Amino acid sequence: MKITIRERATGVILAAATDASQVFSFEGNWYFAPEAVNQAALKVTDDTYTCGYKGTCNWVSFDDGSRRAPQVAWIYQSPKAGYERIAGRYGFYAGDRSTTIEERE
Repeated sequence: MKITIRERATGVILAAATDASQVFSFEGNWYFAPEAVNQAALKVTDDTYTCGYKGTCNWVSFDDGSRRAPQVAWIYQSPKAGYERIAGRYGFYAGDRSTTIEERE
């Protein structure tokens, strides 16, 4: 199955993967390996969120130079013990959201 995440307003692909080594579902969200993510259109911000069991993540914004959409994804650089699987991966909400659209093939 191919999973693609697009920025809603522009249709720009933010992440796309077909291989389980590049994307997996965890807690109802998609976690993409960095090589499956359009890093040129994404900017890791200084804005953080702290989850009581996973640790602290940084929010990731879409920025294509002409449009910016905040909080399209997140990344846990150093999650707490037991959550190492998500370290360094870009997390996206599954389904359609206010800033992103999920496509499955």
